[in-house]
Amino acid sequence: MAKSSEVFEKIGKFLENGILNYKDLSSEILNICKSKRDEFIFKMKIVSKDEFEIQKKRIEKLEKQIFEMKNKKKIKKVKKP
Repeated sequence: MAKSSEVFEKIGKFLENGILNYKDLSSEILNICKSKRDEFIFKMKIVSKDEFEIQKKRIEKLEKQIFEMKNKKKIKKVKKP
């Protein structure tokens, strides 16, 4: 509720300052909505599909390296006796 009251306060300030032009008012409302949307996305830590694919490839590469390191460690233990 606090965030919605901020939006209404901003709209009220714009009206008080004399911004009555429809285009100016609509662009300001869109800017406020876009900034709130971006803030929400940032808080949710949502990533784009491209970023997700990059992260997925990195994880697969790291898992492969870990698997190889474990296999090398097992081989070294076998050779010692």
